[in-house]
Amino acid sequence: MRAPSSALTRALTRALTRALTRALTLAAGLALVLTACSSGGGGGGSGKSSSAGLTSCNTVGKANTCNTAGTKSGGTFTYVLEKNIQQWNVQDVNGNTFENGEALEVVLPQVFVPQPDFTVVLNTDLVTSATQTGTSPQTIVYKINPKATWNDGTPMTADDFTYYWRTNNGKDCPPPPASDSTQTHGCLPQSTAGYDRIKSLTPSDNGKTFTMVMSQPYSDWKSLFGAGYPLYPAHTAEKISGAKAGDATAMTAAQMATAWQYFLKTPPTKYPTAGAYKMQQWVDNDHATYVPDPKWTGAKKATLQRLIFKVISDATQEPTALKNNEVQAIYPQPEVDLVNQVKDIPGITYTIGNGLTWEHFDLNLHDPVIGKYLALRQAMFTAINTKDIIAKTVGQFDPAVKPLGNHNFVPGQAGYKDVVSGTGQGSGDLTKAKAYLTAAKFTGVGTALKTPDGKAVGPFNCRYTTGNQIRQSECQILQSNLASLGIKITIKPIGAADLGTVLAGHQYDIIVFAWVAAPFPSSGAQQNWFTGGGGNYGGYSNKKADALISQAVGETDATKSAALLNQADQLMVNDAYVLPLYQKPTFFATQTRFVNMRNNSTNVGPAYNTGTWGLKK
Repeated sequence: MRAPSSALTRALTRALTRALTRALTLAAGLALVLTACSSGGGGGGSGKSSSAGLTSCNTVGKANTCNTAGTKSGGTFTYVLEKNIQQWNVQDVNGNTFENGEALEVVLPQVFVPQPDFTVVLNTDLVTSATQTGTSPQTIVYKINPKATWNDGTPMTADDFTYYWRTNNGKDCPPPPASDSTQTHGCLPQSTAGYDRIKSLTPSDNGKTFTMVMSQPYSDWKSLFGAGYPLYPAHTAEKISGAKAGDATAMTAAQMATAWQYFLKTPPTKYPTAGAYKMQQWVDNDHATYVPDPKWTGAKKATLQRLIFKVISDATQEPTALKNNEVQAIYPQPEVDLVNQVKDIPGITYTIGNGLTWEHFDLNLHDPVIGKYLALRQAMFTAINTKDIIAKTVGQFDPAVKPLGNHNFVPGQAGYKDVVSGTGQGSGDLTKAKAYLTAAKFTGVGTALKTPDGKAVGPFNCRYTTGNQIRQSECQILQSNLASLGIKITIKPIGAADLGTVLAGHQYDIIVFAWVAAPFPSSGAQQNWFTGGGGNYGGYSNKKADALISQAVGETDATKSAALLNQADQLMVNDAYVLPLYQKPTFFATQTRFVNMRNNSTNVGPAYNTGTWGLKK
């Protein structure tokens, strides 16, 4: 996300359901949006463009500046969200979706913002500097912009960061007990990565500076307090919960849980925000309307008269809406017919790029049969033919797409290493797949598979989000592949807004979605693959892999950290939990009369810089 940003839920997602992600997204450092990488590679700028408007996007090093131009005041710009927003706390495991992340990053601030080239840039409207000043212990000093305020006039201070830390560290506001079926008596962060390593956060300079000391080193410290997961106003949290004003350190677990639920249920029309725009209106399952915020203290003022995020959950309707000028930009998951339709629309610039979004099949290890038998999982993944899946889906409009061999890095990143191909997973080798089952004493191989103790294997469901033709096709190909082993697969779609719920509730046997990752590989691994991680929906657990991920998280040398992640990844591949399919192409199309919109294939998506969007001068 961000989770299914990667968000992926930003999924889910930005990554559950930016993350997915765009999150959920739904997942946090997520990495998300289902939400869940290092800064190498060309980002979304490595794609193709239809007109001179984005020609620079095809030039190495220009991903962050393509379609750049001055703007003039006026105009309404409508951008498409592909899923409805069902809850508003993008830090929550069930709110970590790509769409949530995009809608909220317009109005809520974050420290470091992922860019189209996978780097991160300091948001100087919020903090003027964030500097590591010591390594033993690791110490980072943040200086908040003296002008930074929420739009009710309340200054942004260290208190906002303290509230963020305490609600996300997994300790001060622990998750609700298993007996709480409503999950309303605690905090459920999409990831505790990094926040669980903060030893202290000490304010100074009237709260406009704070010093953060880590109990253990944290390599991805720039992912904290942002990277697709923005800040919420602490003074609102304190007021809503009855806590002492201006002192998040004094909030009780119950008070923090009350505030957590408030932000979960309440759109940002109801509380103070801090962005070039403010949300004026939210109409459920239809649209969000933003207008320039006259109380914005940032360096650049919004020039659009109105910005609208329109919910269109059926991607096949997006080209028509673009052609009819009902919307001015779309960011759908590309399919060959959709891409061809957009190519024929005059006055449109489009880009096909590759970024930190990647497609995958996940197995639910909570299922008593799937979780018990390693040989079954290995056989299933070996029977799946990834090249055939690509050829019949995304390869039809982007023949450069290749099978992905890693869970933490994509090709072009410094840490990328293929740890999958050598196992035969994704090869479609039915002889090898059947050999796994025969050696483990399964019977009925190729006809009606049974476990060694004589129990039927399956039927299993394959789940995907409604309206996504590519994922429907992927489930159909999987269905055919696994039928050759004697496993029956039923295809069961998920409502467009329900991905996060299905993932968090383990309501699947096999599921296909995409992580929309942030440029922080170790925190993403901690979220998605570590035992009990916020994005680890399928229940994977390997103590050796946990130890390697923990080492990677604390390793400040990027090369050494990547090597540790790849060692952990090899263990997970051998355990056959998640099968990566391919680095997912992204597709962004916008009217040429508007500028400063560009593809951003990280968990934050194209909406990372809405404050600069506008009519071309």
